[in-house]
Amino acid sequence: MLLHIGDKHISSWSLRPWILLKMADIPFAEEVHAFLPDRTTQRRLWRAFSPTAQVPVLHDGELVIWDSLAICLYLGERYPQLWPDDRAARAWAYAASAEMHAGFTALRSQCGFTVRPAAPITAPDAALAADLDRLNTLWTEGLGRFGGDYLAGGRFTVPDAFYVPVVLRLHHYGLAGRLAPAVRDYLAHILALPALQAWCA
Repeated sequence: MLLHIGDKHISSWSLRPWILLKMADIPFAEEVHAFLPDRTTQRRLWRAFSPTAQVPVLHDGELVIWDSLAICLYLGERYPQLWPDDRAARAWAYAASAEMHAGFTALRSQCGFTVRPAAPITAPDAALAADLDRLNTLWTEGLGRFGGDYLAGGRFTVPDAFYVPVVLRLHHYGLAGRLAPAVRDYLAHILALPALQAWCA
C-alpha cells in the first residue's frame, strides 16, 4: 500500500490515516507531496495520483481511495481491528468519526493545524466555545462509556485517529485547560504517542 500525503506540518487530514496505520503496525509506504504556492500547478501535478488533486490518497494495488474517511472505512474492511470489537462502541466510533469529518468548523478555522506551539487563544468566541463544549462532552462519553485509554475502548481505533489533529490544536493553542480532567489525561496520552511525536518531528 502507498499512502500519498501532504506536508506533515500542514496536512491534518493526511495525519489521520497515517497515524492509524502506524498505531496498528500495518506496513505501508508513504509519499509526501509539498503544497505549492501556485495551486494551479499543484492541482495539475497532484492529479497524477489523486482524482481530486487533494491528499490523502491511498493506492492499494489497482485501487485508489481518496478522502480520509473513505480510506479509514476501506482499511477497516481489510483490518477489522481498526474499529472497536464491541458493536455499541463501533457504532459510536462511526458517528464520532463522521462528526469530526463534517463538523467542528470553528475549531478548524480559528486554530489552524500546526505541529508547533501557536499564539494561545485566551478568550474563545461563542462558536469556538461551542465546539470545545461538544468535544468535552463527546470525549467524556467515549472514555467513560467504553472503559479504556482510548475513545472507544482499550486500543487506538479510527475515532482516535480522526481526533489526533484536534489534540494538537487544543495543546498548541492553550485550550486544554477548558476540558474535563479525564479528557486532559486522554490528550496527554495521545501527545505522548511515539507515532505522533515522529510525525511532529
